[in-house]
Amino acid sequence: PDFPTYAEIITPRKDIRQMYETGRGSLRMRARWIRENGEIVITDLPHQVSGARVLEQIAQQMQAKKLPMVADLRDESDHENPTRLVIVPRSNRVDLDGLMAHIFASTDLEKTYRVNINVIGNDGRPGVKGLHTILTEWLAFRRTTVTRRLQHRLDKVLARLHLLEGLLIAYLNIDEVIEIIRTEDKPKSVLMERFGLSADQAEAILELKLRHLAKLEEMKIRGEQDELVAERDELQTILGSEDRLRELIKAELQADAEAYGDDRRSPIVEREEARAFSEIDLVSSDPVTVVLSEKGWVRAAKGHDIEPEGLSYKAGDSFALAARGRNNQQAIFLDSTGRAYSLMAHSFPSARGQGEPLTGRINPPSGASFSGLLMGDPARKALLVTDGGYGFVTSLNDMISKNRNGKAVVSVPKGARIMPPITIPATEKTLYLGAVSNEGRMLVFPLSELPELAKGKGNKIISIPSARVQNREEYVVAVAVFAEDDQLEVRAGKRKMGLHFSDLEHYLGERGRRGHKLPRGLQRVDGIDVIPSAARAQEEESTESE
Repeated sequence: PDFPTYAEIITPRKDIRQMYETGRGSLRMRARWIRENGEIVITDLPHQVSGARVLEQIAQQMQAKKLPMVADLRDESDHENPTRLVIVPRSNRVDLDGLMAHIFASTDLEKTYRVNINVIGNDGRPGVKGLHTILTEWLAFRRTTVTRRLQHRLDKVLARLHLLEGLLIAYLNIDEVIEIIRTEDKPKSVLMERFGLSADQAEAILELKLRHLAKLEEMKIRGEQDELVAERDELQTILGSEDRLRELIKAELQADAEAYGDDRRSPIVEREEARAFSEIDLVSSDPVTVVLSEKGWVRAAKGHDIEPEGLSYKAGDSFALAARGRNNQQAIFLDSTGRAYSLMAHSFPSARGQGEPLTGRINPPSGASFSGLLMGDPARKALLVTDGGYGFVTSLNDMISKNRNGKAVVSVPKGARIMPPITIPATEKTLYLGAVSNEGRMLVFPLSELPELAKGKGNKIISIPSARVQNREEYVVAVAVFAEDDQLEVRAGKRKMGLHFSDLEHYLGERGRRGHKLPRGLQRVDGIDVIPSAARAQEEESTESE
């Protein structure tokens, strides 16, 4: 009653239903807050929660660096605002809803209370009762109470009517009544015998003071009689009808609610469950480049402008793989057996040193080497290919594993090897896949013809006899994903040739075909580079920055 409002009740519907039926359960209350000039202002606290204690809990998390997005706390409570706790975010880019979800889950701003409704029932015995039972018994009690009240009033009305009949007889025979009172030793019995009065009627006449006898007027007596008769008939009608009694109880409750009721101070609100920040949520989203060496040493450098080849490596070691992403993303490593492993980028040592062995974090099969390194949004798509000519599209999320042993993603055909995976550009344009074999055969087809799988061997990209793959006589040497407005640059030794989409018509075909030979001098292909159009380069740069 000292506060104008209270915290919210966010108890799930199933728990409310349980309390309604059994009288036992739990009640969850959550503080209420508003946004004010980019700050969080807490205006209402749960039952028996101290604002000072809440600020202390938040301050402890700030000192432990578990709330890097909070800059300051203030208690602005006063007599006008009994509860006003202010949380100042570090910047206007902080997700206030997510921040409050964490604070609700980690402080007393959201509390659970045990409910055990133990009451004395209509039978006079205590017991745990559900709300339905309590309301049913209370309505029965209310019906009994109203019935007794009406019956009591009816008895009073009937008694008064009985007295009024005696007073009316006295008025009509006023002189004789006065004479009997003056002359008789026992006037009560004489009045009863003379006028046929009851003992109560005779007593009422004798109790009247002498000056009141003259004031007895027939009209007043008959007027009061008429009013009481009407009230008597109404009371008898209500008491004789269940429907009339129920309507009276309903009308009285509505009148009481109108006169004494107020709006609910603890609103019942449906909310999502509060969730505390995980370790990943607290990691900054700074750009980072993860670098893996030939010997399997891994490290991470801040930013995307680093040249991995220019880093220092241990004697006999050199650069192998690199991927650009964010500090709070997973780095996915693909080994030569087709297994994928994932580790958080922020956990890697700094690139200022020479890193640490990756095998200290994961357990790859004996003799396995690493063939690929990917980073990015878990929803991002990637192309996985073996040089036996098979491949499929998957998402980075399907490659993430929490186990040290990783997860099997690619089934490698006998004699084939896994090629470095390719991140598929996030664009709405039609994408094409180009594949070149060591014999200089090139095939181009729409990427949409490849299936999207979580794991497996995939479908045939370019036709190469399996016997030739096993003998390493023929295999895929390069693949590329590109759009129509991109340019392909084919590298063969020191020679290079740029191909626009119009130049690739000769190599277009259905997935799984043999493809066509490249021009002489370019058949010993070392690789294919995609030179994106200016528009797509800008689009990819924007996506990467996000």
